[in-house]
Amino acid sequence: MKKITLSHGSGGRLMHELIKGLFIKNLDNPYLNKLGDSALIHAKNKDLAYTTDSFVISPIFFPGGDIGKLSVCGTVNDLCVSGANPRYLSCGMIVEEGFDYSDLERITLSIKQTCKKAGVYVVAGDFKVVEKGAADRIFINTSGIGELYDNARISSSRIRPGDKVIISGTIGDHGAAVLLAREELKFKSRISSDCACLNDLVSSIISSDVKFMRDPTRGGLATTLNEIAQEIGYNIGIDEKTLPVKESVMALCEILGLEPLYMANEGKVVLVVSSKSASRILSRIKKHDLGRGARIIGEIDREKGKKVYLKTKIGSSRILDMLIGEHLPRIC
Repeated sequence: MKKITLSHGSGGRLMHELIKGLFIKNLDNPYLNKLGDSALIHAKNKDLAYTTDSFVISPIFFPGGDIGKLSVCGTVNDLCVSGANPRYLSCGMIVEEGFDYSDLERITLSIKQTCKKAGVYVVAGDFKVVEKGAADRIFINTSGIGELYDNARISSSRIRPGDKVIISGTIGDHGAAVLLAREELKFKSRISSDCACLNDLVSSIISSDVKFMRDPTRGGLATTLNEIAQEIGYNIGIDEKTLPVKESVMALCEILGLEPLYMANEGKVVLVVSSKSASRILSRIKKHDLGRGARIIGEIDREKGKKVYLKTKIGSSRILDMLIGEHLPRIC
């Protein structure tokens, strides 16, 4: 008899197989089948984006954020990388009996502050309490609605060979920060999560020149690039020399035998843009506080094959597969 494992929630290959083999198979419809970060819905004279996400991170407080801030940022980011201006959120909480009131208040105030900064409102909510031992402290679900920007044309069908791939900043920051906090590892360098709402950055660069966007959360940059390659049918090549990774994150990964390319991010966006507009868009991203570390890291190959290749610093190349197994459970 098949059993669900932690790896089914990793964002990697097993999760993708589960989604397609179970949920898409049984809940089949044109909106869901696109498997986007948000469902795009036409309502009278307005095009809308709708998304939902659940947050089960452990620990619930970590350097750079907490489960409250994360729940807002995660949903806001799914909307804005779909080409929408986030407007309204719902927030549902499942809390374990015995949870500290002060921690619940701290999380609620964090949600309030993050919403205010992002310019969104929590307009509906739900609160449930379960018996002690029936959950792990607190789980949060947030759903969001946004209005599509008039000049947004975000679709993988627009991607062509020669298009450039841009990352808005350093990779692996969130995964490294949560790992340190969870394991209480003694590490000289302080690492903070990159948890942040991307809507202000995206609104400053959104145009028809931006063909596709996605935020590389669970499974990291490598898994996100594999998702794109699977959608477009072409190989993607990236250059290790151009990958922005903080020295502290790289050092931690080397010590623990981890790969930054598979570490989660919660405040970065991957963009695919035309070759002729790449430098201009990169320059605009770098003007924003959340985009100062942005780099052009690769391009879409002309060869079909749905693979992602990494050109290493020593000149060789290797395939970057989608995450297999569980790199770090309960990261968001």
